[in-house]
Amino acid sequence: MPDPAARAARDAAEEASALSHPAVDPDSTAAYGDHPDQVVDFYAPREGDRAPLVVVLHGGAWRSPYDRRHITPFAAYLARRGFAVANVEYRRGRDIPAQGGAGGPVAGRWPETFDDVAAALDALPGLVRTHLPQADPRRTVVTGHSAGGHLALWGAARHVLPAGSPWRLDAPPALRGVVALAPIAHFERAVELDVCGGAVRQLLGAGEDFEVRAGAADPAVLLPTGIATAVVQGRDDTVVPQAVAEAYVDAAAKAGEMVGLTLLDGVGHFPLIDPAADACAVVAEEIAQLAW
Repeated sequence: MPDPAARAARDAAEEASALSHPAVDPDSTAAYGDHPDQVVDFYAPREGDRAPLVVVLHGGAWRSPYDRRHITPFAAYLARRGFAVANVEYRRGRDIPAQGGAGGPVAGRWPETFDDVAAALDALPGLVRTHLPQADPRRTVVTGHSAGGHLALWGAARHVLPAGSPWRLDAPPALRGVVALAPIAHFERAVELDVCGGAVRQLLGAGEDFEVRAGAADPAVLLPTGIATAVVQGRDDTVVPQAVAEAYVDAAAKAGEMVGLTLLDGVGHFPLIDPAADACAVVAEEIAQLAW
């Protein structure tokens, strides 16, 4: 097993590879709200018709510098594999001015990040009919990477949100399943490991806010969902370690739900969305198994 320094070096090289691909412009873009970040990019399947719809939620620790553009090569890759793709943007954390050396981007906005994901998922059936007619929304799979993996799991669990939540659905969403890629899926374990520099605490706030909000935002407590779920995780991931995925899978099992966990040897955080990496083909196959 590589030592921590070797793992970190590998993750850095893999990140450089994943982010080296030029951004790919979509076939069309549609708004699901009035804010500039409330948009969805659509990628038509490069062959075939009535293709399964893959909804992509990008990562980046819910922080403002990381938008949907970095995951467009992955979205285009899925389109080349015969999927219809909706790449969702959402509001992320604001930049905090530096004061005495502190500052920088914080993780997420409460409640706007969740408002946006819920609104986008609710709007997609109508948007797809107009902007992506090649898609078959009856075969929808949601996928997301890192913080986007968290949002994918959360979006599939809205029917088990606490009563009174503004995001709660009365019935399970019409999904074939979720494929979560190195997701921040278990908040307690992520906080223990200080994943992404304390991103979970930034997202939810401190003290009582954290406890209350976690009950409506942590996928590990929104179980069971009854939605087919698969997690893909690199064993050498130093950004969102394997232990976070395992904690989520264990929580699901305790809730009476089976979640598939695919662990990839010699893989860190970023190959899962890198079209040049073998791991990306594994991800596409996991999506296909649920979609078809």
